[in-house]
Amino acid sequence: MKPRHPFISAHRACMGSARASFLGISLSLATPLMALSQDKPSGEELYAQACAQCHGQELQGGLAQSLTDAVWQFGSSRSAIFRNIKYGISDFSMPAFEQALSDAQINQVIDFVMASEKASGSVKPPIPDSVHTLDYKVSVETVASGLDLPWGIDFLDSGKALITERGGHLRLWQNGTLAPEPVKGIPAVLAEGQGGLLDVSKGPHYAEDGWIYLSYSHAQAVDGANKPNAMTRIVRGRLEGNQWTDQEVIFEAPADRYLGTRHHYGSRIVFDRQGHVFFSIGDRGLSDQAQDLSRPNGKIHRLNLDGSLPADNPFIGIHGAMPSLFTYGNRNPQGMAVDPVSGALWAAEHGPMGGDELNHIAGGANYGWPIITYGRNYDGASVSEFQRRIGMQQPALYWKPSIAVCGIDFVHNSQFTRWNGKLLVGALKYEEVRLLDIEADRVIHQEIILKHAGRVRDVHSAPDGAIYVVTNGPDAILRLQPVHDNNPSSE
Repeated sequence: MKPRHPFISAHRACMGSARASFLGISLSLATPLMALSQDKPSGEELYAQACAQCHGQELQGGLAQSLTDAVWQFGSSRSAIFRNIKYGISDFSMPAFEQALSDAQINQVIDFVMASEKASGSVKPPIPDSVHTLDYKVSVETVASGLDLPWGIDFLDSGKALITERGGHLRLWQNGTLAPEPVKGIPAVLAEGQGGLLDVSKGPHYAEDGWIYLSYSHAQAVDGANKPNAMTRIVRGRLEGNQWTDQEVIFEAPADRYLGTRHHYGSRIVFDRQGHVFFSIGDRGLSDQAQDLSRPNGKIHRLNLDGSLPADNPFIGIHGAMPSLFTYGNRNPQGMAVDPVSGALWAAEHGPMGGDELNHIAGGANYGWPIITYGRNYDGASVSEFQRRIGMQQPALYWKPSIAVCGIDFVHNSQFTRWNGKLLVGALKYEEVRLLDIEADRVIHQEIILKHAGRVRDVHSAPDGAIYVVTNGPDAILRLQPVHDNNPSSE
């Protein structure tokens, strides 16, 4: 009997359990791997031995998906592909190769796959004109394009919307047309890393007072060549024609709480029925600070509409705690929505590698990051050995592997009458929009209603009854409308 080749185990793991994935690699013969490394095989040779049995000799797919169809189910960036090869995707039976391949060899495989995809001439499928869901056939229309990393959207009325571009522009979309010039007078943003102009949300009394709220990464002034520290800032202002006016600062962290990192800013803005504004700030990549009540990052905050403090905020009177805090232990919430029926606040936050969360938000609660989590670090190391702990909230739903959950919104007053009350969830990495059915704080059903139309940054149930989707790559705004009810007699 011939000795088993080390990569046969990986092939079998494609069809087996996650446990088999890791054991198959670790128990494979070490000597052939060492010899392979010494022989310095090419990326093509490494692919043939490690990947071809699942993905096909010609990368055409088989037990696993094609690698030349321009569709990347688990992220198309080089870093995402590297992580998927090295650490595997256990929930989808993709084995980990960290014991079988060096980092250099993994990069050789990536080089070969990317070159092969380019040589094949494959292009990403166009955005479909329509999609089929359980309840509806849905039309998909691009209503705005040529944007620069759009991040958030909100409608001022049924025919007018504001769109943020992360680079620092606020754009007006009106009657189906994107204004050629950005709104003037918008505050300067630090457009570095994940920072920039983030969310936009009209105030709850916009029709009477005209207030519009913005979140963005604000930089401290510095002299010389020093890089400025930054933090999420919230302002409100009014729109007069194409001019931003009457700006007021609603939230600004103390100067000594600004940080030099350039990621995990949050930040969504929503309002409740009691006249409060909620906004999220990510942990800024400093996970332990999410548990520090003296720091703004890794938290959801609550203020009155004018920026003053509500008297019943849960951490007022606690020594050292920031009085604006509403919750803590939040990694990077980039989705928030208020249920229009119950008034409940929900938030979606990015986990690390796995462990994205959907949470029902309760004042004063600790959502556990980084003490409890269902994810692990991007280097494969454990973040924490705990997934539960007394006094820390469990998510209503978590995604493992991570879908890179982003904007969320409840469907309400919609053309999609069967979907009213359900939650729209956007995903960056998986390029999809999901529809969640929630009962008693439990997610009882998920359906993917849009796939591979771009990285979904935000979703919005608009006053005209349509659903609008903000995408990156392509940078566009999509409009979803029902064109056929699959079960008209059941309503």
